[in-house]
Amino acid sequence: MNKTELNGLLERQQAAFKKSPPDVRYRLDNLKKLSDIVDNNKDRLINAVYKDFGIRSKEETLFLEIFPLQDEIRHAMKNLRSWAKRRYVQGAWFLLPSSAYYQYQGLGSVGIMGAWNYQVLLTLSPLVDAIAAGNHAILKPSEMAPASAEVIKEIINSNFAEEYIHCVTGDAELAKDFSSLPFDHLFFTGSTKIGKLIMAAAAPNLTPVTLELGGKSPAIIHNSYSTALAARRIMAGKLFNCGQTCVAPDYVIMPQALNDDFEQEVKKIVKKFYPDISENEQYSRIINSDHFKRLNSLLKDAEEKGARIVELSDNSIDKPQFMTPKLVFNVNAEMELMQEEIFGPILPVLNLETPEEAVDYVNDNAKPLALYYFDDNTKRINWLLKNTLSGGVTINDSIYHLAQHNLPFGGVGASGMGHYHGYDGFKTFSKKRAVMHQKRFAASDFLHPPFTDFKRKLITVMGKLTKV
Repeated sequence: MNKTELNGLLERQQAAFKKSPPDVRYRLDNLKKLSDIVDNNKDRLINAVYKDFGIRSKEETLFLEIFPLQDEIRHAMKNLRSWAKRRYVQGAWFLLPSSAYYQYQGLGSVGIMGAWNYQVLLTLSPLVDAIAAGNHAILKPSEMAPASAEVIKEIINSNFAEEYIHCVTGDAELAKDFSSLPFDHLFFTGSTKIGKLIMAAAAPNLTPVTLELGGKSPAIIHNSYSTALAARRIMAGKLFNCGQTCVAPDYVIMPQALNDDFEQEVKKIVKKFYPDISENEQYSRIINSDHFKRLNSLLKDAEEKGARIVELSDNSIDKPQFMTPKLVFNVNAEMELMQEEIFGPILPVLNLETPEEAVDYVNDNAKPLALYYFDDNTKRINWLLKNTLSGGVTINDSIYHLAQHNLPFGGVGASGMGHYHGYDGFKTFSKKRAVMHQKRFAASDFLHPPFTDFKRKLITVMGKLTKV
């Protein structure tokens, strides 16, 4: 599909929206339809994701993509009527007897650009929010995971009218054209580098954007916390999808005295999680050869600059895009793996002795998409929350804050802008429209020109009444 055809598709969707914006009943019906489509094609989606990666744990796709997506649809359907209600607010006293309220309305036709690492969830989850808010939508799954992109395209386009919801697939050139369309809102999930290009492409049309990006999400361990428990929960979050998760712990900060215990615990955990790892179909592969080479380049750079790399399982296996988990000690800020998001099964350990040093290090770098802190002391936890800024936080675990439907998910600064999931996703794809309803008799009528002496006195009195 070329840019002219994309423009035509968008114009048809926008025209259909203007003719008949989706009401709540229509939205609920189509959320149910989407849920049924996903359920009926669950195996096709799982197998397509497996094909994209070469090997990708089918259990992970079910647990981390299909299940959260279906639960998000359930949550939206349960709450949509409440979210969409007109909300009355207290009016300004000097505008009495008027009433004031707001209501959420769909924006029009929105664009959604998915991401390859969790193609099903990151393409269809924003669609749930867009449908709930009353929009039409055009989807563009990532071309880096073509098998799942094509299945999503087929199941969407065969079940929804083109002028309501449609999916297009193509290469980076199509993605470029897609991001430059005059959507009523554009939603992108991907890297910070590409996010900048998306924002630049949307700017000439003044298209509002939501950018769900990434970054280096730290896991900070206090020396009083159980090293074994912290290691298990960090590695669980780290090794889902072989580290190719936007909120995976990117590096660990902890006192040097914990190094030996942490290393031994992590070795035991990896062996327990993934026995016979080279033949284990629950351990995913790296998405492609370019990404695989990039990860090896990060390791080589770190080793040349003095890092100690610890293999956590048998590294003698030579298979396409197969990378074993690794710890990296003796890291410093000059190493490339401490400067860019890793997105793989490599976990650097940065030794800092106090929570204050850890917070200073985090604050001196780009704001992360997620932050993980392991500590049972409430006072220290609250201090850390007060003195850091990140997209989201999980205390004493990793990644699971994103599964909380009643919490917003989104980055800050270089890790993104805007939120989605649940009510926050509904708001992202809506216009919160302000309405004031004036009565036949209104006090404000006395303030129309000309401004007589009486009206000047009235304005003076009003000024005194409004002063704090």
